[in-house]
Amino acid sequence: MYAFFVICGQSASTLLGRLYYDKGGKSIWLAMVSQLAGFPILVPCYCLTAPPKTKDGQIQQPLSPSAAILVLVYFSFGICLAAYTLMYAIGLLHLQVSTFSLVCASQLAFNALFSFFLHSQKFTPFILNSLVLLTISSTLLISQTNPPTRHGGVLKGKYMVGFLCTIGASAVYGLMLSLTQLSFKKILKGAHVLEIVMYQSLVATFVSVVGLFTSGEWRGLLMEMAEFELGKFSYVMTLIETAIASQFFIVGTTGLILEVSSLFSNAISVLGLPVIPILAVLFFQDKMDAVKVIAMVLAIWGFVSYVYQCYLDNNDSKSQYLCGSEVSKSPLLEETS
Repeated sequence: MYAFFVICGQSASTLLGRLYYDKGGKSIWLAMVSQLAGFPILVPCYCLTAPPKTKDGQIQQPLSPSAAILVLVYFSFGICLAAYTLMYAIGLLHLQVSTFSLVCASQLAFNALFSFFLHSQKFTPFILNSLVLLTISSTLLISQTNPPTRHGGVLKGKYMVGFLCTIGASAVYGLMLSLTQLSFKKILKGAHVLEIVMYQSLVATFVSVVGLFTSGEWRGLLMEMAEFELGKFSYVMTLIETAIASQFFIVGTTGLILEVSSLFSNAISVLGLPVIPILAVLFFQDKMDAVKVIAMVLAIWGFVSYVYQCYLDNNDSKSQYLCGSEVSKSPLLEETS
């Protein structure tokens, strides 16, 4: 279920964000708000969720850290989420959606690097092969001599800004996933996925709203709505649907971190990225030139290489279990240290 949330939420939010810009949207801060402000829809789900129980049927009472530590953790995650979403919105503004999604594949390399330092993640030949392929895939896109155009042309400088912001968003995203896994192990033991998502989204939404009013972009929103090519109703629905899809994505990634690991969660996210360029060709008439096709093939190849290493680790774990060795969890479900 979490993997489904990641793939569908990521594809829908990216395409809707591109639709907002293509049809007349100009506000980066509003696009950021729409990516974050959907967390209230999680409140009813959280209230209806039954508390975890022990084997004897008693309600489990997880040990909770102090309020100061929780505030610090959620505030830090909220700031990281706000920074990631801001760079994400800038990158999506200046890049074609197909190029943007392929550059985002570099997030797996950043996440693996942070996992190496924070979780002692082992780098096998297949994982190294995956990271190299994803790096080459992103490098190919910046090597294009003629960057894709939008609305009559995008300056080379703006294309570079979009590319660098997307790389920065991927790096912050990879760091945030690794820190989330670390907090699950050290601080937020027994915490609920929806609770974590709601609190960090609340902080990030507050930051984005402050940015919207501080920048002065809020003054032009009524005119922007009136000039939106699909009409006022579609303008509002695009923002609402973006908010809902983004929450599905955030819940999915956080849930996979809790149930599996940050690197596995990121791998599932990268798995969904090749879907976006195909949908972009159908809905936005993006051109799939040879460079993008090669970059997509390398990204898929890198993901398959990582999944194959998980398969080998899983088989080794089963063999050790059958031989009588004491094994906690398969490396597919928990990063070994």
